[in-house]
This record gives sequence, structure tokens and C-alpha cells, in this order.
Amino acid sequence: MSEARPGRTTRTLVTAAAAGYTANVAFGTAVATGLVDNRRIRWVHHALFIATSTLTGLALAASAVQRRPAGLALLPAVVPLAALPYAGGRLRRHAGLAGSAAPAFLSALVLVWSR
Repeated sequence: MSEARPGRTTRTLVTAAAAGYTANVAFGTAVATGLVDNRRIRWVHHALFIATSTLTGLALAASAVQRRPAGLALLPAVVPLAALPYAGGRLRRHAGLAGSAAPAFLSALVLVWSR
């Protein structure tokens, strides 16, 4: 992979993963507060989750290959992302588990954008 600046792929993927996470949180919050009725479009939340999980995995792989510290910061997000499908329909549990990934995404973003 030829790049103009080292870590550019990691930066792009971490940013995309964080954007996917943010979009998913925003959509889930809109559904939880009643701003959006997702009965007919439940797939949107699921598609955002799959995209977020995939981008997070790709960001971790890129950071490992490029030896960027953002991967270590993002690694803790894997646990809540892996557990979310099994969290059940309870809003508090689901929201709390999803929210626990936020510090990892934020830390990874700070690492890839500072320098």
C-alpha cells in the first residue's frame, strides 16, 4: 500500500468507523425518544451496526499493519460491539452497552487526528 503520509488508511478507517458509530447512536436515540418510528425500517439500525462493526474491524487491521496507536485505543470498542446483538431489547441495557464504546472511538479519533 503506497501512501503519501504514513497512517492515512488508518486515519480514514478510524474516522469512518467513528462516523458510523455516531450515525448509529443518533438513529438509535431518535428511535428511543420517539422522533423516528423504525417499525418499517428496523433494517436501517441493523445496517448501520454492521457497517460500524465492519469499519471498526478494518480500522483495527489497518492500524496493526501500519503500527498506529489508534488501534490500541479502538480495541476496547470490540467488546460492546460484539455483545450488543445479545443485549436484548431492554433500552437501558442496550443504550448503556452501546454508549460504553464511545470513549474508545473518541480516543482513537484523537490519536489519528493529532500530529
